[in-house]
Amino acid sequence: MVVEQQVRVGVLLRDWRHRRRLSQLDLALLADTSARHLSCVETGRARPSRTMVLRLCRALDVPLRERNTLLLAADYAPAYLESSLDEEGMASIRSALDAMLTAHEPYPAVVVDRQWNLVTGNRAMGVLMDGIPPHLLTPRSNVYRLALHPDGLASRLVNFGEVRALFLDRLLRQVNATGDTRLRELYDEVSRYPVPEDDGETGHPPSPIQVPLRIRTPHGELSMFSTMATFGAPADVTLSELAIELFYPLDEFTTQALRALGTDQHE
Repeated sequence: MVVEQQVRVGVLLRDWRHRRRLSQLDLALLADTSARHLSCVETGRARPSRTMVLRLCRALDVPLRERNTLLLAADYAPAYLESSLDEEGMASIRSALDAMLTAHEPYPAVVVDRQWNLVTGNRAMGVLMDGIPPHLLTPRSNVYRLALHPDGLASRLVNFGEVRALFLDRLLRQVNATGDTRLRELYDEVSRYPVPEDDGETGHPPSPIQVPLRIRTPHGELSMFSTMATFGAPADVTLSELAIELFYPLDEFTTQALRALGTDQHE
């Protein structure tokens, strides 16, 4: 059993090293160990200590969930908890998320997990979610399905071709960086969605944002860009996989339209 575990953790570590495109010597230098010892670990001839597994994980920038997987493969207990956001110990995190989302109004903001499922959002997200059919909202809304499915935002995006290319490239890079099989399945699914014959792309003035979100709404064409925020130095798997996407107006028309919508929502 011990030998099988040594082989398993060695294979997993080698896969992560290849994913990061590092040689054994490169990784050994980053992890302050010898290339010879690393070779023995990868081939199963040596069992790495718990400290060594974590040191290699840090050097390889392995996500916390997969660090636990590597520890279990080496017959060690997981190092990181995985808490539900509903737990009492996460109350401060829920409070911080609520404060960020509310403070960002009247501009849209949403919290997503690693698979890009929507965890929560603010009231201003209604401008993007309006008209989305129920089958894209259950069991969980997913950013990529909402944006790229023909029944979602695809038909309303003025620059759908640009947005689609950007989204697929971003998702594929995340798949390659994490090795997450569920993200791979999501990529395979959304990349097969049919592309509208006329994606509506038209000429627009130069923008400081390479691919803004240009969307047709009953209030006019809104132009937005987004930024992503994450929690610093997370020690919990759930927290490490959360991201907050904040949308901002790209022009004065969008600014005024979103502010007007925000005023209506508060009345």
